[in-house]
Amino acid sequence: MILDDFRLDGRVALVTGAGKGIGAAIAEAFAEAGADVVLAARTASDLEEVASKVRALGAEALVVPTDVTDRAQLERLVAQATAHFGRVNVLVNNAGGGPYKPALETSEKNFEHTLRFSLTSAFLLTRLVAREMLKAPPSQRPIGSVLNISSALDHQVERGFVAYATAKAGLAQMTRVLGYELAPKIRVNGLSVGSVETPALAPFLAMDGVREKMASALPMRRIGNTRDVASAALFLCSDASSWVTGKLLEVDGGAVASNFPIETPDL
Repeated sequence: MILDDFRLDGRVALVTGAGKGIGAAIAEAFAEAGADVVLAARTASDLEEVASKVRALGAEALVVPTDVTDRAQLERLVAQATAHFGRVNVLVNNAGGGPYKPALETSEKNFEHTLRFSLTSAFLLTRLVAREMLKAPPSQRPIGSVLNISSALDHQVERGFVAYATAKAGLAQMTRVLGYELAPKIRVNGLSVGSVETPALAPFLAMDGVREKMASALPMRRIGNTRDVASAALFLCSDASSWVTGKLLEVDGGAVASNFPIETPDL
């Protein structure tokens, strides 16, 4: 049956930023689809909470607290994952972020940290995991899928996000290049995610009238939820998308422009 193509039975998925929001939802969805999951984020207590939900779905969960901006911790993450499960079949580079700050107030340090957090970390972890994926015998190939969680700001523009948008645009192009370079053995795809209700967006949605304003600017007339993203992630990481690589899927309620609710005045 075609629904079997969406299953991840017997596979191991490593998800960064898995303690909350989109990363947690993806980890739980993958467990629901049959995968065992390696959970990585900075806060151990958040990871343990997600791990309990993964285990309740009948899957195994390995918690590895990790700061993705530290290469040594990324190396430890992959080493622990492979030592515990013997392999990693799916990698989701979800960790990332950056502050809302006008361009002329964005320091060099802040700009470079945002690039490290949202782009360089994904490159380093993909390189580490891809090397492990390539150790699989030919009988197990195609052997791997990588998913990069990008943002609608990888192609839209909005004031106050020069560092974050630049990092995500780089992530989107890296997805295309690696999809080409690692094929046919490893597939690499991405999601360009719009306004989704997560802990990061919650402060804005709680402001008077903001939720309604943001939703009304979208053709689908609602803010996204983490399951919207997790469903798309499952498609791109399962055999249902076995002929897809180097592509970015926009999960954004049909947005044609940014719907960010804060207006930054002209200089």
